[in-house]
Amino acid sequence: MTAITVRLLLADDETMIRAGVRAILAADSEIDVIAEAENGSEAVALALQHRPDVVLMDIRMPVMDGLVATAEIKRQAPDVSVLILTTFSEHEYVAQALGDGASGFMLKSGDPCELLSGVHAAARGAAYLSAKVATRIIAELNRGSSGQRMERRAASRERVEGLTERERQVLAFVGRGMSNAEIAKRLYVVEGTVKSYVSSILTELGVRNRVQAAIIAYETGLVDEGQ
Repeated sequence: MTAITVRLLLADDETMIRAGVRAILAADSEIDVIAEAENGSEAVALALQHRPDVVLMDIRMPVMDGLVATAEIKRQAPDVSVLILTTFSEHEYVAQALGDGASGFMLKSGDPCELLSGVHAAARGAAYLSAKVATRIIAELNRGSSGQRMERRAASRERVEGLTERERQVLAFVGRGMSNAEIAKRLYVVEGTVKSYVSSILTELGVRNRVQAAIIAYETGLVDEGQ
């Protein structure tokens, strides 16, 4: 049986970084790097030309940075998943990328196996948050005084309380980076049912995508409940 291949566009302005990432991806026979971009403008053009399953996007690039490129790709080709390559020094940009529809975030200094997992998760339409990145994202989103942080967590808990028990269960699995198909298998339901649950959850929580929902799951402790 032929393996399903993930068609990937790699965008990074540093030649050595691209070569290193490409070498990691080459270890997975199910991932095919179909094009490479040196800046955000090229990334957008190549994404629209090739319609890859996943764009692996650096943040800091010339001509057009990865954040603007991500927003443009998601505007013109919403079915293309964008996985952000980030460093700890760039975590302040993550909230913006979340709002623009990024599917997940990977550390450039992370484990190569995690990079492969992230690519496959994004290709399946799942949210993927490196545990270390998720911690930093939550820390960034919760910056401010103790009172402000408490208000934010309380607001998240209040939104989650509006979900049904099954929706909370699905949200926990979303927080763990599981795809609709994986959740369906776990809950012994059809994938279409999970898709309906996820759509309802996003509406109820007032968020745009699965990654934002995943962060709320982390904030409220639902991820641990979904183990």
